[in-house]
This record gives sequence, C-alpha cells and structure tokens, in this order.
Amino acid sequence: MNLLTLSNEGKNQRTRPPSGLRPRTPDAAAAPRPGGRVGAGGGAGFGSAGRGGTFSVVSVSNRTAGAVAAALLLPFAIGVGPAHADEPVKPGGTPTASASATPTAPPQPKPPANMSSVGGALLGLPGTQVKLGTGAPVLPKELSARSWIVADAESGAVLASHNAHWRLAPASTLKMLFADTLLPKFTDPKRAHLVTAQDLSGIGEGSSLVGIKEKQSYTVRDLWLGVFLRSGNDAVHVLTQMNQGLAKTVAEMNAHAAELQALDTQVKTPDGYDAPGQVSSAYDLTLIARSGMQKPAFREYAATARAAFPGEAKPGKKRETFEIQNTNRLLTGDFGIAPYQGMAGVKNGNTTHAGATFTGVAERNGRVLLVTVMNPSSKEQHAVYKEAARLLDWGFAASGKVTPVGELVAPRNVVPVARPSGGTESGAAAAPERPQSAVPAVAAGAHGGSGGVGIALAIAGGVLVLLAGAVFLVNRRWPAAGRPRPRPRTAASDSAPGPGPGPEATP
Repeated sequence: MNLLTLSNEGKNQRTRPPSGLRPRTPDAAAAPRPGGRVGAGGGAGFGSAGRGGTFSVVSVSNRTAGAVAAALLLPFAIGVGPAHADEPVKPGGTPTASASATPTAPPQPKPPANMSSVGGALLGLPGTQVKLGTGAPVLPKELSARSWIVADAESGAVLASHNAHWRLAPASTLKMLFADTLLPKFTDPKRAHLVTAQDLSGIGEGSSLVGIKEKQSYTVRDLWLGVFLRSGNDAVHVLTQMNQGLAKTVAEMNAHAAELQALDTQVKTPDGYDAPGQVSSAYDLTLIARSGMQKPAFREYAATARAAFPGEAKPGKKRETFEIQNTNRLLTGDFGIAPYQGMAGVKNGNTTHAGATFTGVAERNGRVLLVTVMNPSSKEQHAVYKEAARLLDWGFAASGKVTPVGELVAPRNVVPVARPSGGTESGAAAAPERPQSAVPAVAAGAHGGSGGVGIALAIAGGVLVLLAGAVFLVNRRWPAAGRPRPRPRTAASDSAPGPGPGPEATP
C-alpha cells in the first residue's frame, strides 16, 4: 500500500453522497459555500464550531431615446443591487460597484505584532523571513497565503517563512495531531470494531465523511484509511469513542502538542471542524507532521493514494468494497494540477473559517522538505497546492544557498547532545546541535509494500535518520537511476473495489 450538499463547511467538509455512487472528482472550479458552525439541528456538535442579463435594442424616436437610456442606466448609477452590496473585492478582481460610489473591500487581517519565538526570534516577526546567499533563487512571487513555512525535514532548518507563528484555524490538517497522538494506542490494524449510534453522534453538519455505517464492523486500519485519505470525520468520531471519548482525546492531543512544543496549538475538536478558540500555526503543523512521519503507520497512511474501503455487509453476500482516494492533490493529482514529484503526504484541509490549509513532505535528490501553507487569498484554482509546490521547488533549488531563519525544535522529551563541529546543513553557517532521544530509537520494521506518487518516501526497510529536532525515522525506497517513475500504489485489499457509497473527492 502507498499518503453532498455543502452546508457549513468548505470543500474538505462534505456530506455523504447517495448510496451506490463511486468516488468522483467534482467540478474543479467549485468554490466552498459559506455557512455557520453549528451541528445538525442547531446544536453544537462534536465538531462544531446578480449575474448580468441581456436586453434587446428597440427602435425609438430621438425625443424618447434619452429617457430610455437614462432608465436603463439608472440601476448602474445607484449600484448593482443588494446581492453585491457587501461583496468584498478579491485580490486581482474587479469591484462590482457603481461609478458614483465604489465600495471598499474590508482589509485583510494582519498578523499580531508579537508572536511566539519558538524556533528562533525571526520566526516570531510578522512578514516574510528569508536570508538569501550567493546564487540563491528569490522566493516565488505568486504567494498569497496568510502564513507559510518551508523547512528541511532532516536538519530541522527553516529555510524561509511568512508569519510562521500566526495562530489560525487549521481545518483538517489538525487530523495529523489526532493521528500522531492516537496511532500508538491502536497497534493492531486488524482489530475490529462494531460501530454504534453513539460512535457517530454529534458529527458536525457538513462534515467530510468516508461512509461509515452504524451496526457495521470496521478494522482499525479501515478507520485510519478513512481519516488519512477521505478526511472522514465519521472515522475520527469512531476512533475517539474507542479512545474513551471526546474529553480524553482532546486532552491527550493538547498534551501531545505541548510535548512537541507546538505551543500555538489549541484543540477543541479532534477532527479539525471549526470551533471557537481552535487554532494552530504553520510552524506547529510542520512540527506535528515531522513527528508523525517518524511513525511507520503514519507514513504508510499518509502516502496511500487509493484504497478499498468496506461497504455495507449484507446477509448471505460477500461484503463489497468501494475505492477511496486521498484528498491530497499533490499526491494524487486532479484536474488542473499534476502530482508533485516526490510527494509523500501529509494532510490537507478546508473549512469556511480556515480557508484552505495544507502540510506536505517531499523528497528530491536525497533531500526531504516539509511545507505548510495556510489560507491563501488567491482566486487561483488549487491555490493552496500550487503555492505549496512553488515553495517546495524554491526550497529544493535554494538548498545550501540560504541561511536558516530558524529551526524546528525538538520535543521536550529529547535530550540534546553535543555535535562535532564542521559542515553545514541547508545553508547554515553552523549546524545545530543534534539531540538524542531519551528513549532508544528503534528502526521501523518493514510493512506491506507501498509508496506515494513519483519518488516518494516509500514504506519499506528501515533507514534511521537523525534530525536536529528529534530522532526521525524515514523509510525510503528510491528507484534506480534511469528507471521510469513508479505509478501510485494503492492499499492492498482482499477484493477488488466494488460499488459502494463512496463520497465525492475533495479538491
């Protein structure tokens, strides 16, 4: 194995489709629909938080022509109507206002003047932070995200950032923390669980779902595939109940975030559904992804492009499956966007409040980079993915030619040790100290063959890589030079995908 009616959530929070539909890609130009943050029925759930017409030209006398023209132009003289009266002007857009009074779009929010300095003082400053050396490429111009960061996954060096510690709504990228917290507690992927009504209660209205049914049995592996591939809030709910409920799960996620020194992060809902006070930052999400990618199971799920998911079991018949596809478009591709070469995960998200969010990891020529992009304002299709790809391209090109502006810090349980002097990493004048885990690191055992798209961080034989911030276990399988790039692998299953209630794919 390898990473519907819209209501209150954005593109990554969708409802079940009608039974029998296979997964499909929606209209790529569809935009998230606005909505509130309450659960179905108006209560706070588990995850709560004029088109121009045409007219014909008529023949009129000279005396009446002026009056007719004035009547036709009158609506434009006083404005285009209430449907557009409060519509903000998007970047690069055209105001839908009258000639006499042009409404002004509300100003974009500004980052706090004082933010966390975890990882370095420059990371706490608003604006873009980068130190270009000789021969280093300039940053891409087409960046509109409120916050972003690109870092070397192995050395921990932050190559560049923009408002890295701005606390913003994370959307479903918060599921990385959910998985990093709970995966070690569910070590048997074949463990089966019979879903109850309580397991599925309180799911926020408009949530993205993988299609879990009450009174049906699913393995732990099925549930994690639903979390990673389909961003299924129903799968998160079931695993949360298996972990003794919401309160305990949220508390454990917050404690784990603190242990990772992801101090901008406050969890209210394990699935990332918008909720008051639920925030994270580009810096924190990158720390969380880096921690998760040390876990073999996390890497495997994050790199899975497609998998067979159990359908409804019927008496006397073999249980059918339906195919689910990873919503990470840099892993699987989509209309208007190609898979990113070397992409191996990790997680995307999209809600009305958070906008689009994405954290990814990719490898090129032996170097592994992490990138996080939060809430781009660009109207460009797939903006969050395209901006992430531009930052990755820049990061690989700038490798060894920039001075880091900060670092991805070690978890609190990691004990730093002295490191021999000499050498540089990612353009650093002096390499940071390399810590040693308080607990002996164990190389990951081989799991079932899998991989991402292109030259991804595949899951096969263990290679132990020490990082500046932690002991980072990376399993790699590189194709021999000159060989064609492998096609995306899918999760192994006992039967071929069959018809089932597969949800729409999310951009």
